[in-house]
Amino acid sequence: MTVAAMNHKVNGAFRFVVELDNMLVAGFSEVFGLETQIEYEEIREGGVNGYVHRLPKGVRNASIVLKRGLSSSQELWNWYSQATLGKVTRKSGSIILYKQDGAELCRWNFFDAYPTKWSGPSLNAASSDVAIETIELAHNGIKAIFKP
Repeated sequence: MTVAAMNHKVNGAFRFVVELDNMLVAGFSEVFGLETQIEYEEIREGGVNGYVHRLPKGVRNASIVLKRGLSSSQELWNWYSQATLGKVTRKSGSIILYKQDGAELCRWNFFDAYPTKWSGPSLNAASSDVAIETIELAHNGIKAIFKP
């Protein structure tokens, strides 16, 4: 689905959309945490002073943080709400970045995620600021896919 096709669900200013299990759930203006890091263990070898062996131990994935989101769907809230009740459901999904013309530029697929934090919007009747919502997702890896 293109940004133009989803304008009835989220404001056109949002350039990132989130799909969960192939269902569009929200648009966001900021995304953080698209990072992964290989952890390593340092081993010093006796008599070798010129370097330290660095052996890979595993991969650490940062939490994905989605900010300034809007949606007419309650899918993200319901997912988080169920997790607070101990009913954690892991879902895979995508964060999709669109070009100005509405065509997909790239996507980051994430796997086996679940929500770990929800921050509701800050509302001020005297201000015209955009309501800010944040949701954080723990996950088991990301894969970047760039469109030609």
